[in-house]
Amino acid sequence: MKKQITSILFSLLVSTSALAQQHSEQNHDKYVWPKDELVKKKLANWQDIKFGLLMHWGTYSEWGVVESWSLCPEDEGWCERRGPYAANWFEYKKAYENLQTTFNPTKFNPERWANAAKGAGMKYVVFTTKHHDGFCMFDTKLTDYKITDKKTPFSSNPRSNVTKEILGAFRQQGFMVGTYFSKPDWHTEDYWWTYFPPKDRNVSYDPKKYPDHWKKFSDFTYNQIEELMTGYGNVDILWLDGGWVRPASTIDSTVSWQRTIPYSQDINMARIAGMARQHQPGLLVVDRTVSGEFENYVTPEQSIPDHYMPIPWESCITMGDSWSYIPKENFKPARKLVQTLVDIVAKNGNLLLNIAPGPDGEWHEEAYQRLQEIGKWITVNGESIYGTKPLAPYRQGQWAFTSNNKAVYASYLPSESEQQLPASISLPALTVAPNAKVTVLGASQALKLTKTKDGFSVVVPEKVRQQLAGQPVWVFKIG
Repeated sequence: MKKQITSILFSLLVSTSALAQQHSEQNHDKYVWPKDELVKKKLANWQDIKFGLLMHWGTYSEWGVVESWSLCPEDEGWCERRGPYAANWFEYKKAYENLQTTFNPTKFNPERWANAAKGAGMKYVVFTTKHHDGFCMFDTKLTDYKITDKKTPFSSNPRSNVTKEILGAFRQQGFMVGTYFSKPDWHTEDYWWTYFPPKDRNVSYDPKKYPDHWKKFSDFTYNQIEELMTGYGNVDILWLDGGWVRPASTIDSTVSWQRTIPYSQDINMARIAGMARQHQPGLLVVDRTVSGEFENYVTPEQSIPDHYMPIPWESCITMGDSWSYIPKENFKPARKLVQTLVDIVAKNGNLLLNIAPGPDGEWHEEAYQRLQEIGKWITVNGESIYGTKPLAPYRQGQWAFTSNNKAVYASYLPSESEQQLPASISLPALTVAPNAKVTVLGASQALKLTKTKDGFSVVVPEKVRQQLAGQPVWVFKIG
C-alpha cells in the first residue's frame, strides 16, 4: 500500500496515473472464475458479507511514517525519507530496521478491535502479517526479523505472536479472516541482494542470470506462506500484495508502474496456491493486480469503480489519509464512510476499510467513534446491505439499488446540505409489485407510492422526516 498524499498538486498527479490502473482493474474480460466448488462457495459467502477491516501495522508505526515505502529508492512522494538519517539510504535502512529493538505495543488488545469492528457491521478482517519491509508480525521460523524475536521487546509478551492473536480474536466474533502477505521482501538478501543495491521496488538482480538466488527467494516465500496456512487456524483469504512480483507474461504495459518492471519475477503461484488450498480448502487467493486464476477478486485501491462490475471486487480504502499510523490522522466523516459502503455494494463490490494501529498497539479513539456511528446506521439499515445483489440501474444520481428475495431497497444518498428527506421524492423506474408496501427503514409508517411517467413518487410525512433527520443514507424498502 502507498500513503495517500495530502498535497493537492500531488493528489492530482496520483489520480491521473491511477486512471490506467483503475481501467485495468475494471477489465472484466481478464477475470477468471474459479472452478473449485469450495472456492466458489466461499467466494459467494464473501460477496454476501460486504464489509471488512484491513489493518496495516508494523515497526514503521513508531516513526509515524508510510509503511515500508520510505525504504524504496524511488523518486515518488510516498517514498520520501525524513528525519536524521534521510540523507543516506544505507544509514536510513539500518535505522529503520533497528526499530525492531524498540517495538513494544503493550496496549495490544485485539478483542477490543474485534468488538468494535463487529459493532460497526464488519464481517471479515485482513491483517498485514508482513509488508514490503520484510518485518514479520508472526512467529516465522525463517528469519529473525520478526516481532517474536528476542531483539524485540514485545517478544516477552505472552501475546507476541500478534497475527495468531488477531485472527483468533476476530474468528471468535464470527469473522472470515485473511492474511495480507507481501510477495516482495526488502529485508531478505535474496530479493534486495546487497551485491547489487536496489534501484527501485523491484528485485535488485536479474533472476534469470542468478537463478539460485531467485530459487532461494521463491522457496522462502512459499515456506513463509505455508507457515501462515498451517499454524494459525482456519484462514479464509490469502491477500497478496506487491504486484510487481509477477511473471513477465502478465505485465500490462498500459499501466504505468507495470511498465517499469525490469525482470520476470515468477514465484510459481500455482505451486503456492495449490499448497495453501491443500492446508486451507476453499481458500480465496487474491494475487492483487495479476489477472488470472489466482486473483479470485480484484482490489481497486483508494478508488471506487464508476459503474457496476459483474465480477467479484473489493475497494480497499483508508478510514483516514494513511494506510499506516500517523500521530494526527484526518478521519473521514461517518456520513462519507456509510455512503461509500452503499455506493460500493450497489455496484457489486465489498468495502475493505483500513484502520492503522499505533506503536502502543492501539487505534486512535476517533476510529472507534467512527465505527460506532457506522454501526448505528447498520443496525437499522443492514438488511439493504448484507446478502443483497445490485439491482439495475445500480447507481443513478443520488440513488443506489439493491435487492434480495424479499424486497427492493432504494437508498438515497443526501448531499452535504440535506439533513432531512424531501417531503416528496422521485424514484427512478423500478419493477415492483402493484401492491408493494413502501417504508423508510427506521420508521414503521407505510408510505404512498405513486406511478409517474419517469418512475415513482413517494410522499414522506413530516413525522418520518423529523424522526430520521441527519441520517447519512435513507433507505426505502419496497416489498
